[in-house]
Amino acid sequence: MRFSVVIPLHDKAAYIDCTLQSVLAQDCADFEVVVVDDGSRDAGPLIVARCSDARVRLLRQTNAGVAVARNRGIAAAQGQWVCFLDADDWLHPTYLSTLIEAQQRCPQADVVAADFVRVPHAEGPWPPPWSVSPERTEVELIERLARRWMDGPTLSSSSVAVRRSRLLSLQPCFAPGESLGEDLDLWFRLAEVTPVALAHKPLVAYRVQVQGSLSSGHLHARSFPFLERLRQRCAALSPQLRRDTAWLIAQHELNLARQALQAGRRRQAWHWLLQAHPAASGRRWWFTLLMAALMPRRWIEHSIEWRERSTAPPNPPPRHKAQRTQA
Repeated sequence: MRFSVVIPLHDKAAYIDCTLQSVLAQDCADFEVVVVDDGSRDAGPLIVARCSDARVRLLRQTNAGVAVARNRGIAAAQGQWVCFLDADDWLHPTYLSTLIEAQQRCPQADVVAADFVRVPHAEGPWPPPWSVSPERTEVELIERLARRWMDGPTLSSSSVAVRRSRLLSLQPCFAPGESLGEDLDLWFRLAEVTPVALAHKPLVAYRVQVQGSLSSGHLHARSFPFLERLRQRCAALSPQLRRDTAWLIAQHELNLARQALQAGRRRQAWHWLLQAHPAASGRRWWFTLLMAALMPRRWIEHSIEWRERSTAPPNPPPRHKAQRTQA
């Protein structure tokens, strides 16, 4: 079997049927679906159990969190590649076949993925139609994921497939008990040992929370242990990857500083700003410092929105030209 699609399920009865149907509609039939019910309190598991397709398996566990559910799905998977799909997201019918093309064009990559589109959380169970070009797929080979991440959206938790043998060597792949950044933690751990092949077609619809849904508690440092683990691993990386990773961590902390400012939590903003000192050579760090020191809260949101819309990520570390091929 080529693919195992792992779906963690918790209280997503309104969406899981459409998510399952998007997998079963794939034009590549060489797959199984492993749904791990993480103690749902709604009818989601019953909807999955009623599915008559023999390729769909339902595993049950008491509520332990999305990380534990994904880890269990990996352990139960039988495919050569494990795909991750959230229970309220959708796949385009050509998603799996496009991943096969990416694998064939970049056999050295143990991680393959496709582009994705964001869908507001308020949308119904099916995503609004989105366009996919019929032209040949461009595949980008990413050898410096931390640096590439600063160029724009790269991976989502529903757009990635990983060679199962690679995942088994990293178990537990997702940190148990964590639900913020636990996926980023795995993507960067993988990128330290294998390149990523990214197919440039939007073949995944990824549901995002409504703007402003981030709770103030999530801005506290203890909510992001993956950043500290990433920082600790920096010392073992090559000088180039170490610079890339330090810059990525700092930019993430700058994002948190700005979110804290928007939430009116200047003390937390100063914490994240000082943590982000490796980015002090860039304009973005100094602009955030100016906001933290001088701007009233009512100006901050408009300033951040204007700044992010009008500028690309500033002063990135030196990079080599991205390697691209055609699938």
